[in-house]
Amino acid sequence: MWRQSYGVDWHRKRWFSNVLPRIVRTLVLTALLQAGYRVITYDRRGFGQSSQPTVGYDYDTFAADLNTVLETLDLTDVVLVGFSMGSGEVARYLSHYGSARVAKAAFLASLQPFLLQTDDNPTGVPEDVFDGISTAVTADRYAYFTDFYRDFYNTDDTLGTRLSEEALRNSWNIAAGASWYASSAAVPTWITDFRTDIPKIDVPSLILHGTADNILPIDATAREFHKRLPEADYIEIDGAPTACSGPRTAENPAAGS
Repeated sequence: MWRQSYGVDWHRKRWFSNVLPRIVRTLVLTALLQAGYRVITYDRRGFGQSSQPTVGYDYDTFAADLNTVLETLDLTDVVLVGFSMGSGEVARYLSHYGSARVAKAAFLASLQPFLLQTDDNPTGVPEDVFDGISTAVTADRYAYFTDFYRDFYNTDDTLGTRLSEEALRNSWNIAAGASWYASSAAVPTWITDFRTDIPKIDVPSLILHGTADNILPIDATAREFHKRLPEADYIEIDGAPTACSGPRTAENPAAGS
C-alpha cells in the first residue's frame, strides 16, 4: 500500500502490470503464476481497495497513476495488460511516457481507437447511448450493474454453462464496492479519442476481442484498432462476450482466431 501525489492509496499485489477488473483476474492470474511469471495488479482509483477521490477520472491521470506504479516499484521489461476500460491506461501510458519500461502490451476487449460515433468515425457508437448510460448510473447504479453484467457476460448464453450464479453475484458485489462517484465519472471516459495515441505504441502488442461483445462492439473497437496497429497480433474469439479473458479464453485463447 502506498500513497501517490494525487492522494490515492493504492492497493497492490505482485507483478504483472494490469488493469483487469478483479472478477476477470482469477483464471488469468492463476495461469500466469503457474507459468512462473511475477504478477502485480492494482485497483484503479475509486475502485476495489484503492481510495475513492473525487478527482482524476480521465485517461491522462489514469496513465499518470500507472506510471507511478511502475516508477515506485522500479519495474522494467514489463508486459502491460489492459482489459476494457483499462486498455486506455495502456495506450495513453505508452503515448505519454514511452516504452522504456515496457516489453509488450496486450489489449483485451479494448476501447480503442475511438468509441464515439462522429463524422470522421462512422463505426462508433451514437452519443445518446452514453447519455443513457450516464443517466442510468446516476439514477440507480445498482440496477445498472445488473443490466451491465447481463451484457458483460452475455448471460443468456453463458449462465449455467460457462458462468455460475455465484460468479455473476461476485461480479455485481465487486462493482457495487466502487465509489458512486467513480461509477458515474467512468462513463464519460469511455469516449476518449485514442487515435493519436496508437501510432506511439511501439512494442509488440496483442489485440484480443470477442465477436459477441455487446458492450464494446468489435466493429467499433478491435477491428478498427487493428487497422491502425496492423503489426499487432490480432485474435477474435468467436461468440465471446466482453468478458473474453474469462473461462473461454483460459481454455485456448487462439481457438477463435
